[in-house]
Amino acid sequence: MKTHFIFVRHGEPRYDEVHHQWKQSVGRNFGRLSENGESQAEEVAKNSVFKDAELIISSPYTRALQTAATISRVTGIKLTVENDLHEWDPDVNQIFDYDGNLAFEEYLKNKGVHHVMDQYRWESYEDLKKRVELALLKYKDYKNVIVVCHGIVISAITRFDDVIEHCGIREVDM
Repeated sequence: MKTHFIFVRHGEPRYDEVHHQWKQSVGRNFGRLSENGESQAEEVAKNSVFKDAELIISSPYTRALQTAATISRVTGIKLTVENDLHEWDPDVNQIFDYDGNLAFEEYLKNKGVHHVMDQYRWESYEDLKKRVELALLKYKDYKNVIVVCHGIVISAITRFDDVIEHCGIREVDM
């Protein structure tokens, strides 16, 4: 049996509250939705594509979890957190002694293929894809699952160059 996964990228975030508190890129994980992002989440929650969904799984990061909570409230569908749906990792060693934006630029330049001589220690596209696939495997007993996470995480399941708008939807059978 295949599971129908309905991927939703989180709503538009705001980071102004967390940037002044956190010097490392990890602080972005706590950024909540902007007012526009909250409206996007309210609107996407009304989408009829969710009508047969049995469960919502979400990244643990605030912007995704806030979007998922809105969808859960509007639809009445149970929500759970799946830690391995977290954002792409700009430093797999969790040292954060460099700017994660520079690591992302290198990731894009290399099309997600990490080379020994690369300057930064980012998560490769293949490692990201494996992480997400393993996380989703836990939900194979469901027919329809909503997955709220991050654009780059969704693109690991769709395709590398898939640019997903805030609260954009992608559907994949696995």
